[in-house]
Amino acid sequence: MSLCPEAVSTVTKGDGPPTMAVHAVDVRMSYGASSSPVHALRGVSLDIRRGERVALLGKSGSGKSTLLNLLGGLDRPSAGSIYAFGQDLGRLDSRQLAQYRLGRVGIIFQAYNLIATRTALQNVELPMIFAGRSPADRRAAARAALAAVGLSDRLNHRPVELSGGEQQRVAIARALVNRPDMLLADEPTGNLDSATAGEILDILNGHLDAHETTLVLVTHDDELARRCATRTLYLKDGQLIP
Repeated sequence: MSLCPEAVSTVTKGDGPPTMAVHAVDVRMSYGASSSPVHALRGVSLDIRRGERVALLGKSGSGKSTLLNLLGGLDRPSAGSIYAFGQDLGRLDSRQLAQYRLGRVGIIFQAYNLIATRTALQNVELPMIFAGRSPADRRAAARAALAAVGLSDRLNHRPVELSGGEQQRVAIARALVNRPDMLLADEPTGNLDSATAGEILDILNGHLDAHETTLVLVTHDDELARRCATRTLYLKDGQLIP
């Protein structure tokens, strides 16, 4: 069963090369005061083809999550350019970036980021509300997405009533329900035991096999990278290394 049936993109397709999902040029990101900045990224350039599965490996503080946030349009680079599906993310205003995230990108966070007061069904519905889908359509799609991750019997449970693995399944369903072109996963199994992590990877790989979704996976786990990615990139001190 598809995790994202009858999804409708609300973002105009880009005019970039048809085979390229990401084209990043000399991307730099600094935080803090100008007198003593923290350089999270120091001139990162990379290309990711559409449908490619890429893992970003590196120790804590290497810049992995910073780069993922930039690809997701959650932050803007201090310098350099990021093109995603032909769109220059640095030139998009806040409304356009929100549309980009709704129509192009699904994000899976290590900490799940579910809304505590909402049920599993309501959490999965949320991005479809912002995308303007009708109540009946989004409820049906959310039910189907949760069924696809094995949570048909947990629709009305709130996060506190779910295990860690179940919460991550809800987060996956939410990330994929709008059928994004690119899935960004930040340590998606970092808080899970090995058996549950294996189940989560099976769900992700099943979706990636069924759809031509680009994957960018952030992890420090070589085994996770081997199981999910077709190409591995290494970050150290904000730079890609051979």
